[in-house]
Amino acid sequence: MTSTTTALRHPERVAVARLHALLELLPTALDHRLADAGLTAFEYTLLEALDEAPAHRLRLSALASRTNATLPRLSRVVTGLERKGLVVRAACAEDGRAFNAVLTDAGADAFADARPVHADAVREMVLQDLTEQDVDALSDLALKILGRLDPDRRLAVTASLAACAADPAPATECAADPAPAADASCPADPAE
Repeated sequence: MTSTTTALRHPERVAVARLHALLELLPTALDHRLADAGLTAFEYTLLEALDEAPAHRLRLSALASRTNATLPRLSRVVTGLERKGLVVRAACAEDGRAFNAVLTDAGADAFADARPVHADAVREMVLQDLTEQDVDALSDLALKILGRLDPDRRLAVTASLAACAADPAPATECAADPAPAADASCPADPAE
């Protein structure tokens, strides 16, 4: 990596300051909006990933990848969701060393109740004044930055970055987009 003694230009400093402020404020604002549903924004994201997974079950390492979390953070949050009765851990039948997180009926209900609250909050706080082109540009810019922050492609959002960059058609789905996996009940981790 090369080092440079040139300071950031004013527009670069402004862009980074705005990005930093967004990263600081958005999670807290989403947490506040989801508080009446009894969830944090990260808990909502975790429940969403489980809701989309076949049999509402994902290996903890795959869930960490899908939610952009470290395993220790994910484990702490899953423990909290277990206490609330929204998730249970179950041994992975295909790999005795691994555990799955499984969405309970109460977890599915909590997710369903929180879904419109989350959607309204995101639309109001992030998407409201953006055109479709703005949303596409925001997505593209975020993915470019994430590609540098996750060069080993450990997170689901960056796992297929090369394939997405090679596909210029905006209407096609990108494998890095959050979507249900074909068979995610107990997959071997892609990084293993």
